[in-house]
Amino acid sequence: MITLDDVHKSFGQNQVLRGVNLHVAKGTSLVIIGGSGTGKSVAIKSVLGLIPPDKGTITVDGQDVTKTGDRDAFLARFGMLFQGAALFDSLPVWQNVAFRLLRGSLAKPKDQARDIAIDKLRRVGLTPDVADRLPAELSGGMQKRVGLARAIAADPEIIFFDEPTTGLDPIMAGVINDLIREIVTEMGATTMTITHDMTSVRTIADTVAMLHGGKIRWSGPVSDMDAAGDPYVDQFINGRATGPIEAVR
Repeated sequence: MITLDDVHKSFGQNQVLRGVNLHVAKGTSLVIIGGSGTGKSVAIKSVLGLIPPDKGTITVDGQDVTKTGDRDAFLARFGMLFQGAALFDSLPVWQNVAFRLLRGSLAKPKDQARDIAIDKLRRVGLTPDVADRLPAELSGGMQKRVGLARAIAADPEIIFFDEPTTGLDPIMAGVINDLIREIVTEMGATTMTITHDMTSVRTIADTVAMLHGGKIRWSGPVSDMDAAGDPYVDQFINGRATGPIEAVR
């Protein structure tokens, strides 16, 4: 479903991606791990066509992302759970969830969009009375669930998760991980996740890719991760201060 072939991207003198090769099969869940500033977010933005690569090609379902004629139709295939939920403070919860359904090519009548939003809220374990609250009235875990409901509101083919458990306590993080796994399995969606949380990796991933130095150091099934034999992967997944990855001091 998603292919990155020798993708390079620089910002001035800063070479972020230096020949990334990555393949995500349809209906599978890929998790990208790696330290801060290694280009994980740049890779996702490139797949969305928000950042054009300097070199290489990126295709989604065989279509070059830099040559999409109808951007609205292209982006309608995606859902996104942003880091920190990124809800609109001035909109009630249901309008946050139905944001995409009220605009563009997916626009639906307001009543129908609200019904869909409430149904998606139920799917992530939130009751209908939450629909008319403002985000500020919700806990961090509830806000993250609303963000997840918004990501799946339009039943997208592809979903991106950006640090889905950041800022959550271990119990709520576990709840969100389990919800993501359940929903992805139910929908049959293709997903890419960025995370530093190894519990998330082991719960969400079918395959894992380690991004370091602008390249994929290792990729493979999550079941093979612990025995990858790569010193970068070993240091990262075990959280060791010493190793080939230098800690920024």
